[in-house]
Amino acid sequence: MQTHAIIVSAGKGIRMNQDRPKQYLLLQDKPVLCHTIMAFEKCPEVDEIVLVVPEKDILFCREDLLSGLHLDTPVHVIGGGKRRQDSVFNGIRSIDDRNGMVVIHDGVRPLIRPEMISRCIQKAKVSGACILAVPLQDTLKAVDREGLIQRTIQRERLWLAQTPQVFHYQLIRDAHEAAAKAGVEATDDAALLEGMGLPVSILHSTGENLKITTKEDLVMAGAILSLTQQEN
Repeated sequence: MQTHAIIVSAGKGIRMNQDRPKQYLLLQDKPVLCHTIMAFEKCPEVDEIVLVVPEKDILFCREDLLSGLHLDTPVHVIGGGKRRQDSVFNGIRSIDDRNGMVVIHDGVRPLIRPEMISRCIQKAKVSGACILAVPLQDTLKAVDREGLIQRTIQRERLWLAQTPQVFHYQLIRDAHEAAAKAGVEATDDAALLEGMGLPVSILHSTGENLKITTKEDLVMAGAILSLTQQEN
């Protein structure tokens, strides 16, 4: 059974207010996206990587971004879609392995550890679908349109979803095809299975696996990376 990793990095990163997308901003000595790719390169369960980027960036990623990484894992670079959901679906359709596993990961989560990818894959092989997530720590408030608190939401059973999210290939392909036909949009891939009434397991992650969305996130990622390097 082969495992295919889809790294989704087709966003524009508008909120960063930079002259280039956030996946290409430097995190220490190399672009954010390179750190993400290397994490999957170091995961022994991953047999190939499908890198989904904006159409206009395909040549740049093939000839510049990947050329200095010296990868053993095959990487296929394809174009993304208008929405993240479309980009993931493009990645899924580029894979022809009915019996394989698919790992879907945000390109701007560069601090994912290879061992966490492995654990998520192993659990999904048994359960069919597994995602990384962290329990909600802060108090959650529901507010009205004027910004007034209406109620406090109990957080005991609330989790913050992360990536990677791992699925049996046919499960996630069927879910995306059904969503496309029905015009259903979801903020993550697990939600598409949930909408079909299919179970999805959760694997406890950590806050280190942050998604870089703002400048502050990039600074935080750099600090975490430096600390990790010191520990090793």
